[in-house]
Amino acid sequence: MADLLRRALAPISEAAWSEIDEEATRALKNCLSARAVIDVDGPHGWEYAALNTGRLGKPASDGDVEYCVRTVQPLIELRVPFKLNLWELDNLARGAADPDLAPVVDAAKAVAAFEENALFKGNKAAGIEGILENSPHPALPIGSGPEELPAAVGKAVETLQLQGIGGPYALVLEPSRYHAMLQCIRGGYPLYRVVNNLIGGPTLWSTGVDVGAVISTRGGDFEMILGQDLSIGYQRHGHEDIELFFTESFTARVLEPAAAAPFKA
Repeated sequence: MADLLRRALAPISEAAWSEIDEEATRALKNCLSARAVIDVDGPHGWEYAALNTGRLGKPASDGDVEYCVRTVQPLIELRVPFKLNLWELDNLARGAADPDLAPVVDAAKAVAAFEENALFKGNKAAGIEGILENSPHPALPIGSGPEELPAAVGKAVETLQLQGIGGPYALVLEPSRYHAMLQCIRGGYPLYRVVNNLIGGPTLWSTGVDVGAVISTRGGDFEMILGQDLSIGYQRHGHEDIELFFTESFTARVLEPAAAAPFKA
């Protein structure tokens, strides 16, 4: 399994690998929000290729024999390549404390954006249904400024509760609205704390949402299935640069579409 990453073949010191992994982890934690609000099953490893849906396909017959093909949902496997300077990595062994690992961060942002878009908006080519595209609730107006956010969030919570969808809930906003909320003070009280009291859960930002949504985090409504979790592997190297890559395999499914209440601008 580790052979698919081929890390042992890379001309990189243990110190450099450790620094690369740490930088990647920091960047990914800042960019991955969907995993904080849905169930994550796995990782199951490279060999895990498809999810059993527990359903049968269209019936067919061959003479007196009737049969159905059991349906599965395949996982997708992705790669995001990036290059690092070998001399810069060698400087870590010389005691450098400020290596240039910007390509690691850029690649981490790219792979995180793909995952966030797939989970929130869906990916038809990958057979993934998105959390927000499948919600049966009409999108609620969020207002033009952060001061209007508590009323919109309260309406979203009410919408979910009337459908029997319990909490706690999470609020996920696109980045600019999220940061505007953080900077807003209401009656001498930070606005995000007002919102947190309404939902009983976290407030998060994501590039995978166009406006935002309130999502139940009670569990059992949305699921991400991991084969290989996010990892960094080795591709090739030359005299000056080394090419590495992020990879993961996953799919996702919506079990209760009504557990998300989206917003509109």
